[in-house]
Order: sequence, then C-alpha cells, then structure tokens
Amino acid sequence: MKLFPTPYSTRTPSGSAHIQTQERMAAWDLSVTVEDLGPDAPPLKISVTSDLHIGGVILKVVEKTGLQQDWSDHALWWEQKQQWLLRTSWTLDKCGVHADARLIFSTQHKPLRLGLPNGVILRLRASFSSPVFRTVQGICRVLNIRHPEELSLLRPVEEKKKKKDKNSAEDEYDLSNVPLTSVSVPALYDGMPAHFADSPKTEAVYKMLSLCQPSPSPESLAKLYRPASKVDKTHIHTRWLDSSRSLMQQGIQENDKLWLRFKYYTFHDVEPKYDAVRLTQLYEQARWAILLEDNDCTEEEMMLFGALQYHIGKLSLSQEVGSCQGMEDLESALKSLEVKMVGENNSTDMLENMTAPELNDYLKIFRPRRLTLRDYKQYWFKFQETSIFYYKSKEDSYGEPIQQMNLKGGEVTPDVNIAGQKFCIRLLIPVPEGMNEVYLRCDNEKQYSEWMAACKLASKGLTLLDSSYRTEVKNIQTFLSMQRSNSSASTLQTDESINTQSLVSPRYNKKYKVKQLTPRILEAYQNVADLSLTAAILKFLQIWQSLPDFGISYFMVRFKGSRKDEVLGIANNRLIRIDLGVGDVVKTWRYNNMRQWNVNWDIRQVAIEFDGNINIAFGCTTADCKIVHEYIGGYIFMSTRSREPSDTLNEELFHKLTGGHNAL
Repeated sequence: MKLFPTPYSTRTPSGSAHIQTQERMAAWDLSVTVEDLGPDAPPLKISVTSDLHIGGVILKVVEKTGLQQDWSDHALWWEQKQQWLLRTSWTLDKCGVHADARLIFSTQHKPLRLGLPNGVILRLRASFSSPVFRTVQGICRVLNIRHPEELSLLRPVEEKKKKKDKNSAEDEYDLSNVPLTSVSVPALYDGMPAHFADSPKTEAVYKMLSLCQPSPSPESLAKLYRPASKVDKTHIHTRWLDSSRSLMQQGIQENDKLWLRFKYYTFHDVEPKYDAVRLTQLYEQARWAILLEDNDCTEEEMMLFGALQYHIGKLSLSQEVGSCQGMEDLESALKSLEVKMVGENNSTDMLENMTAPELNDYLKIFRPRRLTLRDYKQYWFKFQETSIFYYKSKEDSYGEPIQQMNLKGGEVTPDVNIAGQKFCIRLLIPVPEGMNEVYLRCDNEKQYSEWMAACKLASKGLTLLDSSYRTEVKNIQTFLSMQRSNSSASTLQTDESINTQSLVSPRYNKKYKVKQLTPRILEAYQNVADLSLTAAILKFLQIWQSLPDFGISYFMVRFKGSRKDEVLGIANNRLIRIDLGVGDVVKTWRYNNMRQWNVNWDIRQVAIEFDGNINIAFGCTTADCKIVHEYIGGYIFMSTRSREPSDTLNEELFHKLTGGHNAL
C-alpha cells in the first residue's frame, strides 16, 4: 500500500509557517524621503506589509504628499543597497526591503553637465536609473548623433581649482528643457532636429554642435593635460563608467560633470547628410588627440593635420547650418553612383581576378639587432597570399626562399620621410616566442604604396585579391601626395588669420618658431585648399585612422606568471602586449582567432583562449577588470552590427558580451 504525503495546502497553517504568514501580513512603518518636498522635509512614514508591491508603496507615498503633479518620472531609490526599485509588480518581501530600509522617492531623469569632444558643456536631462548604455542612447537622440553604441561616458580629468572659475560657468548651455524623445531618427526642420528649431537660443546651440570650433589658443593648449607616456595613457581609460549600471549606482549625482566621448573606434555607416553632429564631434575628438599628442605622428603628418585644421576652420566660419548641404549631398550621391557603376563594370572581368595577384620586386631588408648599424641588404621579394618570400635574386625565385614571413596577426607601421625620400615599412611578425622586427625599404612612392597596402591587408588575414587593396593603395598615394611640398607654389601667401601655434602640438611649438611653421603649414595647405568642408573633415579622419597607434586604448596589467607590470593595448581588431621598459610590441592577438574569454570575478582576472591552444590570463593593476572586459566584448559586439539590417540595437546581446556577472 502506497502512502502519499498530505499536501500542506489542505492543512490549516500552523507552527513556523503560521508565524511567517502573520509576519508578512503584519503592518510596519517604512521610511521614504520625497525629494519634491524639499531638502529639509522629514522622511514620510507609511504603513506597509511585506506583501505590498512597489507600485502600491509609490501610490501610498503620492497620496501622503498631498501634491497634485506629474509623478510618472519618479521611482524609489534604495540608499543602502545603491539600487533602483523599478519592478513595480515585485513585493517588498521579494525585493528584500525591511523596516530599516531608507528609500528616496526621486525623479529618474536629472540634469547632467556634459562635456563634448569640442569643449562645449551642455546641461541636459539624462536617465539616472537606466544602464549607462541606454542613458547614452537617450543623450545621443537629443543631440542627433547616430550609432550611440560607439560612445560612452567617463569621469573628467580633475582640473586644478583656480580663481577664474567664472568662465567655465559662462560656457554652459542649458538644454534641460528640451523634451526627451524615444524616436531614433528625429524629424528634421531646416536641416536640424525639430526640438532645436524651437528658439534662436537652441538653434545657436545646434550650430555649435554641428560646426567645428575655432582653434584653441596656444596658452590654453599648453595648460591641458597631455599624456607623456603609455603609462599616462593607461590612467585615462580607468575613468570610463560601467555601461551595465546606472549613473546613480556609480555615485554620479545631479548636476555632476561627465565627458561624452567616442569609446569604440569602429565608425559604422558614416553618412554626412545625417551625421553633421556626429562627424563634427568625431573630428574634434581626433583633433584633440593630435594636439595633445595622444596619437603620435611624423613631422610631415603634423603639418598636414595643421593645414587641414586651418582649412576646416576657414570654411566653418562662413558655413551656416543647412547651407551648401545640397551640393555636397549631390556630390556624395554622384560618387556613390560612380562606385556602383565601376563595380558593375568590374564584375565582367571577374574571371581574370579569380587568382590572387602577386607583387614581385627588388626591396631592401634590415633586421634590427643591438649595437648594429642599419645595414639594408637588397633581395628579390615576392608577396603571395598573406606571406612575404625573399630570395637572393630574381633568378633564384623558382627555388626555395631564404625565408618566408607570414604577416597575419602582425603589426604594420610606416616609417616615411617624404623630404628625405625615405619609404620604409616596419613589420612586427608573430612568432611563437613573441614578435620579430623587420624593416623593408622601398625605392619610390609607387612601390611603397603597393607593398604597404599589401602588408596592411595581410596583417588582417586578407590577400591582394581583396576588393579593398586598390582603394588602400590609392589612399596611401593620396596621403603621400598631400605631404609632398608644392613646388609650383613658389611664393606662398602670407595669411594673417592663421594662428600657427594653435594648429600643431606643443612639441612642435617648442621645436620651431612661428616664422618656420607658417610657411610649412601654408605649403601643405596648397594640397587641400580645394576640398569642401565635409571632404576636408573626412580626409582628416581618414589620415587619423591610418596612424600606427590609432584607436588603441591602453591598460596596465600583469600577465599570469609574470612578475612585472605590462601595458595591454585594446584595438578594434586585436589585443597588443607592450613591454613597459622599451615600449615595444611583444605580441599581438586578433579577435578573429579568439575562441572564448571569461573573467574570474573573485581574483579579478581575465582569461582568453585563442586558436592553436593559446591561452593568456592577466589581472588589471589600475583599472577595474570590468572596463577591460567591456572593451573586448564591446568591440566584438560592434563587429556584429553589419549583419543587422535594422537600426535597432540588440541591447541584450551587448550586455551579454560586456556585462559579466552583472549582465541584464
């Protein structure tokens, strides 16, 4: 005979179960501070039971205040736990709220002082209860910046307090009354979002956001913080906020100041017609990266950057919002059509391109060793797939090569001096024990452009057959021609409006006098003077993106098994291990070879597994390892966007890749 236990539901509650039920049903006082009653008002005491849901608590609080107003933006903030109680259907018991809890009934959207890349400070309302990822989306909707996933918020560098604090207050522009919108693409009116066209004041603010600002004075430039080394650069990236948590959870209070910056250097679907603010702010962030020496560049590149800044500044002064856009849009459309037509014509020649082309030529090679001079030796080189083969002579190229160098996963940087006719390519080639350094020297610009483009593609695992090869060659040739001195401009005009010292970094201001800098910048200006405003900005960004250390975010880490701190560089397609002593790249790992990564939150260690049974692990010494984890996951998320046909972001996927144990 089977015996079945009698279900508890058929019995009358007794014993401990009866006591727990009575406790849940017993009323107790909950202390709630209502911000709208003023800072000196005492907390309200409301009578609740543990099975009362959060929505019911809010209803009781509103009734007790006696105030007739819109409470739709209000929510409960649990001070001790530093969390919002946003699930209104959950009971107090389920949330873990007891009589000792101190709750604050507060607005979810509060004023925030926001520093933009162009130096403008805005005061606007932002969500303090949503994850920062969603808060940034709301801010970008107000500012009309597409692809908000590329940006994030960080704490500003602490400024030294001075007597002249009045100027900073004057530079703030109030947008706190601009209505928040949930529409991803706002309606445009006269070339600007409708909410900016409401008044002349907001129109002026939009113009400030969408047009480039005048060059800074040399005095103000000299006072700004400049990272002197890669170690200094690691401190900058420790200040990013956690995208998975809200502003309030991270100690940000009403009217605090934060910076809005591009965090992920993968700029998706840039369209000048719709991206006026996005392009301008991106240009400003790039310009400050050059001026503050966050990105290293050669002397010739600096003169070209200076010339482009001068040209963009001149055009911005005469440019009005909405004007001249029609012609530029027409030019853009014609270029797009031209590209499509070229693509259609090339498709007929597809059979000829089924086999990857090869590069063959005499080049010179040099392998650096300690206490040796640069002794370049000439060999016959052949570029095939992603590898370079070199032979003693052309006749020997049918036999075994002296060496094969596979560039996949390597680092490629230019070493060029146009004036000195020096066209070198610096290669860091991955080997099991680290990276081998090799220099290739080309004879002329044409040879350099072809081999440099091939090396760049090979480092990404692409061959000469890739459609981007010819474009890359052309871009390199254009860049070189812009740096070339313009011999036809024998008598350069003297422009009094040029402020040379504001166009180059402090290092070059110390190295050269104004009389030396001005003719060189004006000489470079001859090569870019015919560009439109949009074309000049895009050219500046293109050259910026071609710099060797573009888009690398640095962190101080200690690898597992090592006794010394090293620098980890995180780029949009790879991780870079850098020796802190000499500053050289030790090893590179690409994301497309990554199999999995995880974080041990107990010991704050990041572990990554790559193809070929390669495993690395490191702990972060200055930044929270959550920031590093978010960077890696964020870049992997960015790589999935091209597959998404719609404009909507997969926020759940972003948090799965970046949130760690706090993933939503």
